[in-house]
Amino acid sequence: MATQTIDAPTVNESQTTPKHSPKQRVLLHNDDGVAAELVIMSLIEVCQLLETKAIEIMLTAHTTGIGLIKVCDIEMAEFYCDALKSKGVPCSIEPEE
Repeated sequence: MATQTIDAPTVNESQTTPKHSPKQRVLLHNDDGVAAELVIMSLIEVCQLLETKAIEIMLTAHTTGIGLIKVCDIEMAEFYCDALKSKGVPCSIEPEE
């Protein structure tokens, strides 16, 4: 009986390297019409932030116009943004650079 060899299939690097979506930045926008207490409590509740961190983000947005809440995958960024907007907190997401 003849011996038969089986070659392993060739695998391209693109087939083995998982493709990750770019991280997203969740941003808080200043809006003088929204109470600071609402912003802080919403950040604590939705984003599971400590009170001191929530206050820091709110103050940054208040003084500069925008504050970075979190950097995360797009699904979580959309969740955070939608949940904050539902509470009246102005925010957006953008790709991390």
